[in-house]
Amino acid sequence: MAEIRRAIALGFFDGVHIGHGALLRKTQERAAETGAEPSVLSFDVHPDKLVFGKDVPLINSALGREEIIRRCYGIEDVVFIHFNRHTMQMPWQSFADTIIRELGLVWIVVGHDFCFGYRGEGTAEKLKAYCEERGIGCDVIEAVRLNGRIVSSTYIRTLIADGDMEEAARYLGHPHTLQDTVHSGYHLGTKLGAPTINMRFPDGVIVPRHGVYAAKVFLEDGSGHIAVANVGVRPTVSDGERVNVETHLLSFSGNLYGRQARVEFFRFLRPERKFTDYEALSAQIRHDADEAREYFRHAAEKENLS
Repeated sequence: MAEIRRAIALGFFDGVHIGHGALLRKTQERAAETGAEPSVLSFDVHPDKLVFGKDVPLINSALGREEIIRRCYGIEDVVFIHFNRHTMQMPWQSFADTIIRELGLVWIVVGHDFCFGYRGEGTAEKLKAYCEERGIGCDVIEAVRLNGRIVSSTYIRTLIADGDMEEAARYLGHPHTLQDTVHSGYHLGTKLGAPTINMRFPDGVIVPRHGVYAAKVFLEDGSGHIAVANVGVRPTVSDGERVNVETHLLSFSGNLYGRQARVEFFRFLRPERKFTDYEALSAQIRHDADEAREYFRHAAEKENLS
């Protein structure tokens, strides 16, 4: 038996949207009531990849989900199980017994549509009854709706692919985020008078609509900086096809190579396009920067009025 007593939210939590938020808040509530540690149990690989042989373009990597859960919901204990064929073929009762025993569970919180175990035979209601027989608390959280639509990772993926970051943020409860190590790039941003950081989406993570976004960059010291982020292949400076996120920090100077940074996407400004020369590109970057500043100025004014 594990020494730590845990109240745990169980699920995949791609995007960590407001529907997931209902599970996470209930988990914190039950943890406080029982004197347990609020925790999250998730999987590193989306179950559909093995169960249906289907590649699911994820909103966030496992590390990205962990970071959002900690930052937005204050749950520090995030546990990942490697989802493989053994896990997939495990009878649901065996899976439940294992996590209860190994993680010291006193309470489990799941969504109404949660399925687990061999052939998905373990349902939320079966888990609830199974827990009650063993003196373990269990909450099944109903679907969360926004404007009459059930909040789902599937719908949010569509919004991100379309570049609709403002609508995606309403369903996520936070801006769509990329966290990565800053890579060395072409160093052209500095030559153009707009220092940039270069980042990449992890393999298997959905790439937003190519184009330029009003964004904010948060650094390891916690500081936030208004920015414009270009998602795409940088056709003016490169013939390659690898997608990069090249972000221009509008009020920062310094070397960030090898450091961790978080880009938050707020609004799509324009599609990516190829410019005739660097002078035209530089002029457009200045225009994009002005648009981003104006966007955040209006957003701040609106927030102060509310």
